[in-house]
Amino acid sequence: MTRASTAFRHALAAGVLAMLACGGALAQEAPDALVKRVSQEVLQIIRDDPKVQAGDQARIREVIETRLLQHFDFTRMTRLAMGRNWNKATPEQQKRLADEFRSLLVRTYSGALVQYRNQTIDYKPLRADPGATDVTVRTEVVRQGQTPVPIDYSMSKGPDGWRAYDVIVGGVSLVTNYRDEFNEQIRSGGVDGLIASLEKRNKGGAAK
Repeated sequence: MTRASTAFRHALAAGVLAMLACGGALAQEAPDALVKRVSQEVLQIIRDDPKVQAGDQARIREVIETRLLQHFDFTRMTRLAMGRNWNKATPEQQKRLADEFRSLLVRTYSGALVQYRNQTIDYKPLRADPGATDVTVRTEVVRQGQTPVPIDYSMSKGPDGWRAYDVIVGGVSLVTNYRDEFNEQIRSGGVDGLIASLEKRNKGGAAK
């Protein structure tokens, strides 16, 4: 993992805040209103929950599992991260890849989430047609004494409401950030090699 990649993934943990507490969201809720509402809820959790403040990884993963995952489209995220290689995978492989990618993101960002306690979020006006079903919600994480971090959410509306399929931190996309890594794994070991690599990383993280 490169230093730039590590910095990106830690910065992205701040961006994930805005999607962590969406459990009661209504399908009719506007995407920018959803992001604003839930970001305030999760910031409150981080500030008030003693286990989160202490870095209790089990508690942090519980928050992510119960408040976040249903509001991300991991199948679409994995497909975008794989690019053309997605079509090389069977439906069963595609499902396994999405599941492992989901676990990888949970493991990666649960380790960084506790760092974000005192930031505030600036919400930009939504620029989209009223009937749009694919939008970008723009925010900035404001850090005292540091340059704000722009974080944008690519979101689409489906039968279950709005879900995010990409997060862009400082102009860098989450899904494209993984693309080179995934492509290299597929070149060297095929789709099964990528699955095996993700499984190994996830099991190693769980054991740690």
